[in-house]
Amino acid sequence: MLSKNILLTAACGLIITFSCNSPNNSQTTSTQDSLATTDTAKAIEVTPLPHAKEFPGATLTISSLASEKLGNDSAKVTIKYELQNFNLTDQTSHDHHMANSADGQHIHFILNNTPYVALYKPEHTFTVPINSQHYLLSFLSRSFHESIKTADASKLIKFKINADGKIEEQNVPTEPSLFYSRPKGDYKGADTKSVLLDFFVVNTDISPESNKVKAVINGQEFVLDRWIPYEIINLPLGENTIQLSLINKEGNALTGDNVTIERKSNILE
Repeated sequence: MLSKNILLTAACGLIITFSCNSPNNSQTTSTQDSLATTDTAKAIEVTPLPHAKEFPGATLTISSLASEKLGNDSAKVTIKYELQNFNLTDQTSHDHHMANSADGQHIHFILNNTPYVALYKPEHTFTVPINSQHYLLSFLSRSFHESIKTADASKLIKFKINADGKIEEQNVPTEPSLFYSRPKGDYKGADTKSVLLDFFVVNTDISPESNKVKAVINGQEFVLDRWIPYEIINLPLGENTIQLSLINKEGNALTGDNVTIERKSNILE
């Protein structure tokens, strides 16, 4: 299906819609489906990227999840992972010119769709309130923060911390879900030229014939119909707002616990 680019100019701003073809995991694509406004040299662009190094057989599993009560109102939770065919702290070979972790490959730990914690060891301890319910997505990440987009390289669980500080695992979520990954935090120097836009979807396909992801960046809309990494070019100095939402093939927003996320990041000099 051909990509459709729509450019509307109005007195109050610009809306940009961006559509791509369906992904092919066995091939990378050189197609550069992007739209930018034409009235400024610094218009924001969102462009699909080919996947970097692949990791056949990369697997992430949770080996243990335990908790203990702290005082009267919280619990300490410890999670431990097992990995196969993937090495934490290795540098991923790539030719993308964007922010890269000096500590290498890692696990993205995303609790309740809040900003991820990068884990360079296969375990993590965190604190949550008692009588609380949580979604936890974990997935393997290349050193420059691009997710490995396979079911085996990720794990989504739902659990509750009861009044005694004990974990009660809930049924595995089955509804379409979208988790935000990048951009994140502050970008400086050369890292500001190309910023990774990356997200993780669970229990849904992303394609022209199915659900899609709508990205709204500083008020400009881009509709993404491939689950691949993207780069954002020409983000302005200062604070930038990125909202990601799951939409159906008619363009209507999906409903659920993890279908819309808004995050801010900063472009610094």
